[in-house]
Amino acid sequence: MNFEYMKNFMDSLTEWIVPGNSVVIYKDGKKVFEYSSGYSDLEKKIKKTGEEQLYIYSCSKVATVTAALQLYEQGKFLLSDPLYEYLPEFKKMYVKDGDRIKAAENPITIRDLFTMTAGLSYATNTPAFEKARKLTDGKMDTRTVIKCLAEEPLLFEPGARWNYSLCHDVLAVLAEVVSGMRFSEYMKKYIILLLIQRLKYIFEPLDMNNSYYHTPNDVIISPQYIYEIQDTKNIVELQQKEHTIGVVKRAYGNELVFGENYDSGGAGIITTVDDYAKFAAALANSGTGLNNNRILSSATVKLMKTNQLNEAQRKTMNWRRLRGYGYGLGVRTLIDKAESGSNSSIGEIGWGGAAGATIIADTEEKVALFYAHHMLNPQEEYYQPRLRNVLYSCL
Repeated sequence: MNFEYMKNFMDSLTEWIVPGNSVVIYKDGKKVFEYSSGYSDLEKKIKKTGEEQLYIYSCSKVATVTAALQLYEQGKFLLSDPLYEYLPEFKKMYVKDGDRIKAAENPITIRDLFTMTAGLSYATNTPAFEKARKLTDGKMDTRTVIKCLAEEPLLFEPGARWNYSLCHDVLAVLAEVVSGMRFSEYMKKYIILLLIQRLKYIFEPLDMNNSYYHTPNDVIISPQYIYEIQDTKNIVELQQKEHTIGVVKRAYGNELVFGENYDSGGAGIITTVDDYAKFAAALANSGTGLNNNRILSSATVKLMKTNQLNEAQRKTMNWRRLRGYGYGLGVRTLIDKAESGSNSSIGEIGWGGAAGATIIADTEEKVALFYAHHMLNPQEEYYQPRLRNVLYSCL
């Protein structure tokens, strides 16, 4: 293995517009490369180290679906179950039909949440969110927000198409209901700490000691930036854009986390590159972490990376960087190397975040990557496919 191409590519990004970036790569369960380029703080000229606390936005989704799949493995629900059996507010849904609103013909299933086919949107400036603010005096706890969200008409009939949305925020509430735990507490116990001790689930089991939903007072989040252009829109829309003219400015906070009482399954994790790479490595090792703690069975990881979309649904997943990919249970999954132009393996999975975080896991090559540059409007259409191709060229 030779990672000179990766080093050069990362340097080229920081010489362009990216303030700073970091990456950690695992192969066959061992850390084989880590590198940082540029600055974590442009104004103070503080060099990037890779130890910074970062908002990873939608890369959080991969951990959320992993947590939900743990509960699936315990028999808590079936993918085909109607969502309303667990969240009754979703029983009587309505769908937009041109200028009219009509009753939905089909219920939202739990599979629809995993696969972004529920008919939800990513709009947060809606009557539902305003109602939640009033009901909670601005505290915006997760359960109340999602109850109010259920009152919004769907964009389309459940299962009809793919649409990037708040599906995984709803999935986090489903996990709360069936586990009996607040979602952030579940994640700490069964994901973060499982990667240290056998008794705890995603963050704990994986020895991810620097990963949070709501940071303690003594934890400082690294400066965040935005590549600002004249028609700057919301951060979800910016994630789909590619621009060549703009200016890098400071940006503050995560607008998809509505407060300390809101555990965003879609965008809530704050972590370091080294920490989240441990999670990626566990997925690449078919669900078993570096300390041999298992977060998912290999059979469930296979299901996770299996394309769940039919042809009609897949045609609506039309982002340019996702050509050749299907969508599994909460992750993109490579299904056509020729269409994608990617040199990665069939079944390679991953996702990206609104500030330039990217997770890649490949069970065939047993390779995992976590990369981040902490800049909104991250130029994903440019950097993400190139990053993936450079990774595989280094192996």
